[in-house]
Amino acid sequence: MSSTGESARYWESPQLPGVDLLQARYISKTFTRHTHETYVIAAITGGVEAFHHGGSVYKAGPGSLALINPDTLHTGHAGAPGGWRYEVLYPDPRLVARIAAETTSLRGTPGFTAPAFHDPVAARWVQEVHRAVDEGNALAADSVLHSLVARLLRRNGGPLPARAVHPAGAAVARQARELLETEMADPPALEALARRLGTSPFALSRAFRAAYGLPPHAWLTTARVHRARRLLDAGLPPAEAATAVGFTDQPHLTRHFGRVLGIPPGAYQRGRARTYKTREDVRS
Repeated sequence: MSSTGESARYWESPQLPGVDLLQARYISKTFTRHTHETYVIAAITGGVEAFHHGGSVYKAGPGSLALINPDTLHTGHAGAPGGWRYEVLYPDPRLVARIAAETTSLRGTPGFTAPAFHDPVAARWVQEVHRAVDEGNALAADSVLHSLVARLLRRNGGPLPARAVHPAGAAVARQARELLETEMADPPALEALARRLGTSPFALSRAFRAAYGLPPHAWLTTARVHRARRLLDAGLPPAEAATAVGFTDQPHLTRHFGRVLGIPPGAYQRGRARTYKTREDVRS
């Protein structure tokens, strides 16, 4: 635990493939607008978390869960003095889709409908998954996880709606995203990007925001964090991962990595199985 009283433990376990886990205590931590490539199932175990989602602010306390679908913009901060504690599961979309197909009648891509959902039973099951993983009980962890996801989808689930985008704008946004992904380490400026796509900077920004919820530069920052995470998983040192994805240096990666995942990249890489300091000025 740091001198601020904040701590976080982020890891993956062979007992539960396809799922990352987080246990954290945050007081003044603020998560900027970002997305995850996975689902987020966060059981609040103390205090109150507040977060922006879909134009509204939600709060979740003990017995409630924060539920975020993949590629969905949201933030995170303390919803009451003293901050919040939570235990979080980040299941892969393919895993959730399999559970949905086996246990529900949902059609299309499954998702959670209410982002803040009071369900003490489900919240307790999140903690049981964490406990089973810590005890090395793969059967219990996987069994409770399947029951948890099935329960949440039956009680608070539905097919994810497609984002409404004009076909021409959608094509431009998709092409821009592909170019930014390909040239992430040295991306073109907005005007140059628009020129390459045969449109104006304003039209490009509008189409991109309509498709992905963020302007190109903000989307690129989050995309860089996710790619850096994969490079860290592959064993690349944080300083090299930073420059590989286009950040100026490791401190820039550290700042943005913490705003999305809540811990520094070096701490994330060190096994994902210990308690980490979460101060913004940590350089690891």
